[in-house]
Amino acid sequence: MSVDLYELLESVNDEQSFIGFIEALGSDFSNERVLKKTTPSSPYGPGALGWENGSVDTFLDAAAAWASASSRSSLSNAPVSNVWLRCATILLAGKFYE
Repeated sequence: MSVDLYELLESVNDEQSFIGFIEALGSDFSNERVLKKTTPSSPYGPGALGWENGSVDTFLDAAAAWASASSRSSLSNAPVSNVWLRCATILLAGKFYE
């Protein structure tokens, strides 16, 4: 059964919930790879679970690019009140950001 990562993201507020989020993100990626083997998706779009980045380097590059872009946003002028949530959001962005 797949976990809704966006729903889980909202509950990240400490180290334990952050670790749980990382575990769920890893499971989501693993499920994506299984689906890709059984039902290949188009090479020109995201996978069945929305993964755009299928390797560690592209995942981390995308997460860093999203973090940099979002920190320059006019919406990010307020200080981060929940660093655990910010870190989890950066990791989630590695899934879809190009």
